[in-house]
Amino acid sequence: MRGLLICVRCGHHASVTAGTIFQDSHKPLTMWFRAIWWVTSQKTVVSALGLQRVLGSCSYKTAWTMLQKLRRAMVRPGREGLSGRVEVDETYLGAVEEGVRGRKSLKKALIAIAAEEDGKTVGRVRMRRIRNASAKSLQGFIAAAVEPGSVVHTDGWEGYAGLETKGYTHDVTPIRDGHASKLLPRVHRVVSLLKRWLLGTHQGAVSHEHLDAYLDEFTFRFNRRTSSYRGKLFFRLLQNAVAVSPLRYQAIVKHVRRRNPQNHNI
Repeated sequence: MRGLLICVRCGHHASVTAGTIFQDSHKPLTMWFRAIWWVTSQKTVVSALGLQRVLGSCSYKTAWTMLQKLRRAMVRPGREGLSGRVEVDETYLGAVEEGVRGRKSLKKALIAIAAEEDGKTVGRVRMRRIRNASAKSLQGFIAAAVEPGSVVHTDGWEGYAGLETKGYTHDVTPIRDGHASKLLPRVHRVVSLLKRWLLGTHQGAVSHEHLDAYLDEFTFRFNRRTSSYRGKLFFRLLQNAVAVSPLRYQAIVKHVRRRNPQNHNI
């Protein structure tokens, strides 16, 4: 059969796209390549509507699904963690909540952020939405984002206590007088850039269900911000796309309350 690989021993037929994000797609690979090139060529956040306009011959639902799959591919399987000296902190995304103080929230999303110290500048970053500011959530994020043996620099929040037992050197700087941005400047610089970047998407109104995908996209772009060659970004994303497992549309919208993707804040 045309377009299939055939095993010379057992005669099994397999598509070259099997096991990749392109699996079961009815769109030609050339359309996917155009989508990847457009996504990696943009410096700001991309939208499904923009991708639909570029492709010209697909529905909004198709463009939205392709974009979600590409965002998934922005996380390379088995990528190495941050290392050296790493700042870690949390931030909330969402509107101000009356009567809610400290590390509590009723509706806002809590984001954990880790940023490598590279002299006075920021190296690589990692970020993830977490359930709360407990030790389980924060230290689980650190274990996934930072290599053991690194120096983890945090404020004095109790959720970070005990990192030494997890194989890290813990540098604690208690925050006084509300000057967290001065004590953990790299993380707060990244937070500022993230919030400004998200404003390009429906004025920052990103649903919690899809926030992780946006964090992955921001991380992919930020960690490659010094690359002046767009072709390299295209190659990296395409390389990841054939390494991650397939993702069906039903799985993408499984936990979304509103099933119509055109109503999603994406």
